[in-house]
Amino acid sequence: MCGIVGKLNFESEKTVSRDEIGAMLGPILHRGPDGQGIHLDGPAGLGHCRLSIIDLSTGDQPMTNEDKTIWVVFNGEIYNFETLRDQLVARGHVFHSRSDTEVIVHAYEEFGPECVNKFKGMFAFALWDASRRRLLVARDRVGIKPLYYAHLRDTLLFASEFKAIMTDSSAPRDIDHGAIRQFTSFNYIPGEKTLFRHVRKLLPGHYLVAENGKVTIRRYWDLEFTDARAAISLEEATEELRALLADTVRSHMIADVPVGVLLSGGVDSSAVLSFAVEGTRKKVSTFTVGFDGGQVVDERPYARLTARRFGTEHHDISITPRDFWDFLPTYVRHMEEPVCEPPAVALYYVSRLARDHVKVLLSGEGGDEAFAGYPNYPGMLRLERWRSRLGVLARPVGEAAALAGRLIGDGRVEKYGAALGRPLSSQYFSRTSGPASFFNRNAARFCSPDFLARTAADAPEDFVRPLFAKVSDQSLLNQMLFLDTMTWLPDDLLVKADKITMANSLELRVPLLDHTVLEFAASLPDEVKVKGRETKRVLKSAFAKVLPEEILRRRKAGFPVPYEQWLCRDFKAQLAEIVLSPGALSRGYFRRQEVENLLRVNASSGRYAKEVFSLLVLELWHRQFLDSAAHE
Repeated sequence: MCGIVGKLNFESEKTVSRDEIGAMLGPILHRGPDGQGIHLDGPAGLGHCRLSIIDLSTGDQPMTNEDKTIWVVFNGEIYNFETLRDQLVARGHVFHSRSDTEVIVHAYEEFGPECVNKFKGMFAFALWDASRRRLLVARDRVGIKPLYYAHLRDTLLFASEFKAIMTDSSAPRDIDHGAIRQFTSFNYIPGEKTLFRHVRKLLPGHYLVAENGKVTIRRYWDLEFTDARAAISLEEATEELRALLADTVRSHMIADVPVGVLLSGGVDSSAVLSFAVEGTRKKVSTFTVGFDGGQVVDERPYARLTARRFGTEHHDISITPRDFWDFLPTYVRHMEEPVCEPPAVALYYVSRLARDHVKVLLSGEGGDEAFAGYPNYPGMLRLERWRSRLGVLARPVGEAAALAGRLIGDGRVEKYGAALGRPLSSQYFSRTSGPASFFNRNAARFCSPDFLARTAADAPEDFVRPLFAKVSDQSLLNQMLFLDTMTWLPDDLLVKADKITMANSLELRVPLLDHTVLEFAASLPDEVKVKGRETKRVLKSAFAKVLPEEILRRRKAGFPVPYEQWLCRDFKAQLAEIVLSPGALSRGYFRRQEVENLLRVNASSGRYAKEVFSLLVLELWHRQFLDSAAHE
């Protein structure tokens, strides 16, 4: 795991300096504290900071080919690099290291930009082809590794984190108000946008080519739902899945440094652990975080149970409300994008604990998106069945239920009532939000007229509609899984997974998001994944004889953080001081009276914890990336 940066001037006589690339590396050195490297070639410059995982002695970057015409900087892991290396050697390529990075160089020589289709892993890399004066920048299929770029008038900047891009004097800091509107709608920013108008995310499964002054972006992979296993039984799917996961986890264990497992006490991470201990002769370390007191599920007893089952060297940690609050400015700085993801705070502390023991962590991230593990999936399917049965009565019945939910203060009833009268494609934004969410339902009165006018073209429905159109011929379950895999997964969960673990110079690997696992899951019939209220059927079936019964049957939790209590009890005064500060109100996004009302209701009930946390994160983002920059 590493950090990459680079700059390309389209005017060939305008050179890139070492100081420019060095300045870009400065803010992301936590991603690679083991070494730095820079390559300059006239108008092009590449930079790399290294976290040594594979080939510790000869894997330094930027890495080049024999005649020094191709240079690459790479963040991630290519898990099939040994197989690819053998194939390339057979074709006459000469290798000088054992690194997976060098495979990228020679695969490009052999296949050009389409080499990305050969790689099995998580990656973001940039390759400079000096002979063609071509820059290739690519991101892995699912978006496990981040990659940002800014295409300015005569310059292209790119980096693993956009803090690096913003060190360049040519990068403007204009705010994209539409991205703020999308953040309040989704609780993260989906798709290409960031809060800086000129900075974009390279989408998962895409690569960018800059050549002859032109920038072209192409998609090379997409998640496709097929009927390849339409007739498969649960038993047959179970056996296939076990074999696939055994191979996948084994490949994810490859490292020249200690590897551990992030253990939440749920099915996904426990399943990964079961194969991890089979794939190594070394003692595996496991790590968990919990909370003392408060009305929240403590993951530690379940994690300890699983750790005992597989004989790991187990470590856990507890965090306090003060730990949570004090970390928030650092959380915002490392996340960079505003994301309503309180569990990221827990992830920071447990990864900091793990860094004292290992350099690589495996987690169970992605099992819910692949195999339909979230309870909202069967909930939405039931809702659609009721909508179909009610016919023309669905909307009035739903409106009555929504009103009843508001009157009795039951957000769940209000949410599902509001959704009852609308088809899935118009009310399912992602598993975290929809039109019934607070900011969408109350945008007209909560937001200022000026902000509403600026963001009129950024309706969340307009963002999700094309995604639903791509899978309109699929089942309702697959439509939801596709939308979440394209939005919530890369733009929320994987942002958290990468940025927070890298804040502790730790590599996080996610075997359940290997594209072969996703493609397998996408070929399964719905009932193998969800039946009635039972979610993730095939994954649970695959480990029915392996995991403790308490793990298989418990409700999903996944590092729950009792932030609702903390925001309305421990820190309500500090929260109000920030979101009602003159600086926050002067930004002109929201009406003061509405913010005050929201804080008051939340302080008494905790009902709007997610909403007030989003306002808090948004203001801390402005202070970190706008206000502080103005005084630099």
